[in-house]
Amino acid sequence: MELELGSPQQRVVLAALLRRKGRPVTVAELVDAVWGEEPPHAAVSVLRTYVSRLRKVLQSGPRAADAAQIVISVTDGYLIHIPEGGLDLDVFERQVAEAQKLRAEGALPAAAQLLHSALEAWEETPLAGLPGPLAEAERSRLAEERLLTLETCLEIDVEIGNLSEAIPSLVALSGEHPLREGLSRLLMLALYRSGRQAEALAVYRKTRGILVSELGVDPSASLRELHERILAADPSLTSPPPVPAPAPPGPAPDQAQATAPATVLEPYPRQNSEAAITARPAQLPADLPNFSGRQGELGQVLGLAEGVPSDARTMVICGMAGIGKTTLAVHWAHRIAHEYPDGQLYINLRGFDPTGSVVAPAEAVRIFLNALGVPPKSVPDFLDAQAALYRSLLAGRRMLIVLDNARDTAQVRPLLPGSPSCLAIVTSRSQLAGLIANEGAQPLTLGPLAPAEAHDLLARRIGAARLAAEPRAVDEIIECCGRLPLALAVVAARAATNPAFALETVARELRECQGNLDALTGGDPTSDVRTVFSWSYEFLSAPAARLFRLLGLHSGPDISAQAAAVLAGLPLREGRVLLAEITRGNLLDEYAPGRYVLHDLLRVYAAERVADQEPAAERAAAVERLIHWYLHAADAVYVHLAPRHRPLPLEPLPAECERMTFTSREQALRWCETERPNFVTTVHQAAESHRPDLAWQLTASLWGFTFLSGDLHDWLNVARTSLEGAIEAGDRRGEAWGLTEVAAALTAMGRFDESIEKYRAAMLLYQRIGDTYGSSQALSGLGVAYLHSGQLDEAVNFLNRSLALSRAKHDDWAEAIALAHLGDACQQSGRDEEAIAYLRHGLQLLQTTGNIWFEGFTLAVLGAVLHRGRHLDEALERYQGALEVFRDVGNRGGEGDMLSHLGGALLEAGRPEEARARWEQALPLLEETGSPGAEAVRDRLRRLETGESAPGPGQGAAPDPAAPLYRTAGVRPAPRD
Repeated sequence: MELELGSPQQRVVLAALLRRKGRPVTVAELVDAVWGEEPPHAAVSVLRTYVSRLRKVLQSGPRAADAAQIVISVTDGYLIHIPEGGLDLDVFERQVAEAQKLRAEGALPAAAQLLHSALEAWEETPLAGLPGPLAEAERSRLAEERLLTLETCLEIDVEIGNLSEAIPSLVALSGEHPLREGLSRLLMLALYRSGRQAEALAVYRKTRGILVSELGVDPSASLRELHERILAADPSLTSPPPVPAPAPPGPAPDQAQATAPATVLEPYPRQNSEAAITARPAQLPADLPNFSGRQGELGQVLGLAEGVPSDARTMVICGMAGIGKTTLAVHWAHRIAHEYPDGQLYINLRGFDPTGSVVAPAEAVRIFLNALGVPPKSVPDFLDAQAALYRSLLAGRRMLIVLDNARDTAQVRPLLPGSPSCLAIVTSRSQLAGLIANEGAQPLTLGPLAPAEAHDLLARRIGAARLAAEPRAVDEIIECCGRLPLALAVVAARAATNPAFALETVARELRECQGNLDALTGGDPTSDVRTVFSWSYEFLSAPAARLFRLLGLHSGPDISAQAAAVLAGLPLREGRVLLAEITRGNLLDEYAPGRYVLHDLLRVYAAERVADQEPAAERAAAVERLIHWYLHAADAVYVHLAPRHRPLPLEPLPAECERMTFTSREQALRWCETERPNFVTTVHQAAESHRPDLAWQLTASLWGFTFLSGDLHDWLNVARTSLEGAIEAGDRRGEAWGLTEVAAALTAMGRFDESIEKYRAAMLLYQRIGDTYGSSQALSGLGVAYLHSGQLDEAVNFLNRSLALSRAKHDDWAEAIALAHLGDACQQSGRDEEAIAYLRHGLQLLQTTGNIWFEGFTLAVLGAVLHRGRHLDEALERYQGALEVFRDVGNRGGEGDMLSHLGGALLEAGRPEEARARWEQALPLLEETGSPGAEAVRDRLRRLETGESAPGPGQGAAPDPAAPLYRTAGVRPAPRD
C-alpha cells in the first residue's frame, strides 16, 4: 500500500526521523533539515503540523493499530519506531556486510551474488525531489555508499573472472566518475585479462590526461605500476591472485602496543637514504572478527580515501572514549590495505594512557624507521632530521599509516607522510583541530551506534536467538548503554560468560544502576567504562574539570554556553574557553553553535564526579543560580510578549550571573523555543530543590510563550509540578498560583469541567490569604471557562464579579480583560449592542495599559460583531487592527483567523479579488495551526474559482456568534504581583 506522504518538506521530516532509526531528532535538527540556515518565522509551528499530518497518514497505513507508537514525541523532538529490517537501506547494508564477510572468508562467488542482489534492489535516486540540506547531504552520502558497493562488486567480478559483465559497467562508471582511479584500475585490469591490451593502455592515457589537466597531479603509484606491468606483459596479471588466508588472531586494537613488528626486515642501505626500501611492514592489528555497524561512517571514510586532493591524505577519526575509534580505523585499514602494496605502519601513541606514558614523537618516528629497515645506528639524533628521513623513505610509495590514540597535534605532525601516495589514519579523543586547519586533514566524528547497529553488535557477540527471545530486555540494555560500543561490549561479555542468565536479569542490573556506572565495570581497566572516561577527565585543566562535573547537575537535554557559565558562576567569556577545552577532549558535543550536549553515560559520569568531589552546599548553589537565571530570562522574554505588564516580584539575580537581554520579540521567542525543554526540566528541578516559589514563578512567566507555541501538555505538566511542590512545602500563595496555572492550561485544552473545579479551589484559597488580585484572576478565569463551555449565564456572573473587584481596586488591566470577555459573552448571546459597548470600553483600557494580547482578541470580537451587523468599513478596520497585533505577538492561529474574516468582509463589500488574496494567505496558516476553519476557506476559494455563489450575510460569511474566538487570545490574564 502506497501512502500519500504530503508535501516535499513534510517528507523531509519523515526522512530525517527514519535516518536516525529510532533515535530522537531534536526540533532544531528537524528545522535545519527542512530549511537550513534560513528557516521561516514560524518554522517550529509548521514542523509540528508536519509531524501531526505524518501521524495521520501512518494511521491510515497497514499498521494503523500501532500508528500511535510509530512517531513519538520525546524531550525537544521526536523519534520514529520502525521494525527491524523495516527500511530498504537496512536490508541493503546488512547484505553488503554479509558479502564483505563472505569475501573475507574466500567465498567470492557468493559475495558477488549477494552484492548484485543488494544493488538490484536499489531503485531510483534516494530522496529525489526533496528540498533542504539534509536531503542534499543524504543523496550525496547514499550515492557514494551505492557507488562504493558497486565498485566492490565489480572488483570481485574481476577477481573471479566475470569479465564480460564487469567491463560494460566499468566503462560506464569510469565515464561518469573520471577522477576515481580505482575504477580506471579495475577497467584496465579487466580489459587486459580479456586480451584487450591496447584498450587497457588507452584507459590509462585518458585517465592521466584528465588528472593532469583538471587536478595537476599524476596518477597514483598503484595505477602507474599497473600500467608498467601491462606494458611489460607481466604474466601474473593474466589470472587473479590467490585469495589470502585469514589473518591469525592478534592483539585487540585497543591493546596493541607501540612496538616494532617481529618480522625479519631487509637491512637498510647505509650509504644512500634514497635507495629503495626492501622491507614491507604489515603492522596492522588483527581486524575484529565480529565487526558490525558503522556502515555509514565506513562509506564516508572509504569515499574520502578515493580521489581526495593531495593535501588531504590524512583522516582524523575522533570521538568520546569507548565510541569505537580504533575498531573502525583498524577495520577500515584492513579493507584498503591492498591499495597500499608498500606496507602498513601502526602505532598506539597512548595519548590517554592511565599510566601517563604517552609515546613521544621522536620515539614513534624511531619505531617507524626501524620498521622500514633503518638500523638504530643510522637514525639521526634530532627529531626534525628523523622526521625528514622518515618522509624521504615514504616518498613516492603507497603506504598506509595508522596513528592510534593520539594525544594532540604536536604528537602526530612529525609522523605524517609528505607524499600524496600515502594515507595516514589518526584516531584521538581530542578533535585535533590543528591537523584539520593546518594540515588539511579530513575529520570524522563518531557518535553512538544506531539502534539497529547496537542490536547487531549484541547479536554477533551473544547470539541472535538469545536476543530474539527477549526483545524488550535487549531494547532496555541498548538504551541503558547509550548505544556506546564499549558499554555494549562489556554487557555482552557478561551475558556471554553467563549463558544461563536471562537478559532481563542483565537489563534489571543496568536499570537498578541508573545514576551510576557500576553495571558497566569490566574485568580490566580497558573495559571499565568509568575508568576509560576517567582517562579523558584527568587530562582536563582543574577549572574545566570543575565545569564538566557541574554539568552533571543540569537536568535538561542540552545546555547553552550562557547557562553553563551560570552553573559554574563564571563570566561567559571564561565559560566558553572551558567549554571549548571539554569539547576538544570529546567529553562534550557542541551540536550547534553555543549549544552543548552530554552523552547519556558521560552525564552519569559527570553526576558521579560532582557528587563525589563537590560539597553539597556548592552543588545546591550551582543549581539555584541556574534556576534564578532561567527565571530572570523568562521575565526578560515576557517584557516583549506583554509590554508594560507589571512583573512578578523576583529575588535578585546572583551577582555572578549575566542577565539575558533581548532586542526584539522575534529574538525572545526564538530563544524560548530553543530553551523550552530546559524550562520544563528546570521547573521540575526547582520543585525537587524545595524552591516551589521559583517553580510556580517560572511557570507563570512562561504562560504567554506556552500558549503561542501550542505546547499545552508541557504547560499542564509544569503547572501540576509547581502545584504539587507548593502543597508539599506549605506555600499557600504558590498553591493558589499553581491551581490557577493548571486551570488555565485545562481551559486551553478544552477540559472545561476540570478547569472550573481548579479555578473554584484557587478562588477560595486566594480569598483565605487575602490576595485580591488573585481572586480577580480566578473569577475572570472561571468566567472564561464557563464562556467557552457554553454556560453563558454563569460566565456573565463570574465576569461581572471580576469586573466589580477590579474596579474596586482601580486595576485597569484586570478591568479591561473582564470587559473584553463580557463583550464576547454578550455577542454569543445575540446582544450585539451591549457587546459593542463592552468591547469599545475594554479596548480603550487595553490600549492605555499596553495589554496587546487582549487588544488583539478584543479587536477580533468587535470586528465580528460589526461584520454581522453589516458595518463593513469599521469591521474591516477592526479585523486589520487585530491582524497586525497577532502578527506582532507571533499568534499564528489568530493571524489565520483574521485573514479569513477579512476575506469574508471584503467579499460582502463587493471586493472579491481582495477577498481571494486574504483567503490564500489564510489557508496555510489555518492548516499549520490545525484550525477547522481551513476547510471553509478552501470551499470559499473553490466557489470563487468556479463562479458559484459565495456565502452571503447570514450564510457563514461573518463569524458565527456561537463560536468563541479564544483561539485568538490567551485564556487567562497576564500574571502580575
